Amino acid sequence: MQEIDFDFNEDLLKTHNEIVSFNCELHEHLQQAMKDFIDKHPNWDQYRIIQAAIAGFLMQNGFHNRNLTRLYIGNMFSMDFEGK
Repeated sequence: MQEIDFDFNEDLLKTHNEIVSFNCELHEHLQQAMKDFIDKHPNWDQYRIIQAAIAGFLMQNGFHNRNLTRLYIGNMFSMDFEGK
């Protein structure tokens, strides 16, 4: 029987905040509203809006997780919880 190697790569265990990129088509009206919002609120960008929207949607629909909550609050209030 082959022995299983349970050694972990410590560098992999330390990567808590991986970024995944994806393309998404937005309805024209949604894209315009997002552009107008960003023009009026320069501390926001499209990435922050999308992250806050997805996290908010998941939380409103019953998915509760400490990391998700931190991401949502961090985006909504410009807080950085990295490394905490």
